[in-house]
Amino acid sequence: MEARDAELKKELDATLHARRELGEEYDSALVDSFLGKVEQRLDGTIDRRMRRHLAEQQMVVARGARSPSGPLDSWSERFGFGVISLILAVPLSAIGVVNAGLTGLVVTWAGIFGVNAVHAVKGAPFGRRKNRDSEWDD
Repeated sequence: MEARDAELKKELDATLHARRELGEEYDSALVDSFLGKVEQRLDGTIDRRMRRHLAEQQMVVARGARSPSGPLDSWSERFGFGVISLILAVPLSAIGVVNAGLTGLVVTWAGIFGVNAVHAVKGAPFGRRKNRDSEWDD
């Protein structure tokens, strides 16, 4: 990274030297030129990092390793979601009862049940694919 910083410093020095020689009327063009070089450098760095990241992901897939979000993560996510929804159910129930009585309570709990059901089905194994072929998990 030090070599790249040195190259960028040389570019900045050259731009500042050119500004001294050309005068203030060329400031905009010189700044645009320097920023273009910085942008190219950033694009190159980002491109290399993305390629490295994709290569690492391909190596993980090629080795047959499971993704970090395994069954334990899925269970803990669903459990946490359920706990949070029950905690939020208390004030939501109170709001529903105050505003609409028993009907508000029923609507509130139907909504809580619906949100939890959708979240549970989303994480269910029967809705996930094994791979990109047409085989489905049991």
